[in-house]
Amino acid sequence: METIVFLDHGTIPAHISLPRPNFCHQWHQYETTTPTQVIERLQHATIAITNKVILDSQVLAQLPQLKFIAIAATGTNNVDLDYCRSHNIKVTNIQGYATRSVPEHVIAMIFALKRNLAGYQQDIANGEWQRQHQFCFFTHSITDVAGSTLGIFGNGSLGQAVATLARAIGMEVLFAEHAGASQCRDGYHPFEQVLREADIISLHCPLTPATTNMIAKPQFALMKSSAIIINTGRGGLINEVELINALLTNQIAGAGIDVFTQEPAPISNPLIAHSHLPNLILTPHVAWGSDSAIQTLVNQLIDNINSFHLGTDKNQL
Repeated sequence: METIVFLDHGTIPAHISLPRPNFCHQWHQYETTTPTQVIERLQHATIAITNKVILDSQVLAQLPQLKFIAIAATGTNNVDLDYCRSHNIKVTNIQGYATRSVPEHVIAMIFALKRNLAGYQQDIANGEWQRQHQFCFFTHSITDVAGSTLGIFGNGSLGQAVATLARAIGMEVLFAEHAGASQCRDGYHPFEQVLREADIISLHCPLTPATTNMIAKPQFALMKSSAIIINTGRGGLINEVELINALLTNQIAGAGIDVFTQEPAPISNPLIAHSHLPNLILTPHVAWGSDSAIQTLVNQLIDNINSFHLGTDKNQL
């Protein structure tokens, strides 16, 4: 009998139905799990489910019964995949489940920033309309989305889905090649060219040593002063301190951020500290989280576990 432990079940909203595997098993779930609790809770587990709890080599080396890790997300940077491969621990993730939710979130942020919705909301709350004595007022620039150039960094299922929506509303799409690449693959444009030409940047890359801080001071310097940047990928893709500096010095016009270097973001995080900025929209890593997307995720999660039990290894990494 398999012993299954879900370390951070609290990442699944209570109103979402979570099915159970269709084979004989023991099921244990915890709302949250701290680093000091991981080894104790997985000591007898043969199958571990984790969304964001870190399972590194030091932890995995103390779990001799563990045979399978089901990541309840697409990102895999919380699991040491090299260790798992060398020790015959199978790992799966969730794939293609948020190709509606994330792109819609990106487009929503683009419209909100291009039309300065947050800025106007703040102005109305602060009484600016009454002070202007006009039927309307223009304290913030309003620019069209149609006709804009969208630079997409990351050409996976989410990047492609964002491109589809962007083209449907009249945007030109440029996919960026990797930074420092000597040649461009078909359908891609040089990294720095995209930074210079794009009116909007949208990030959909995995977080790796090569992509950490891929957007920082030198990259902001290349962007148009009218450009906005959206990050629904991983927090570490953008240097958060230098993003705030770029906003405060008008190097760029706005930013929509759904992911942070540390989550939950502490009050000391520069983005949180400057959340009052009218051209900065922050959301708490929820771009993926429409009800339909989460239901698809949990169904695929259990399907991955069932497939492991059958030996078919669906979505294995």
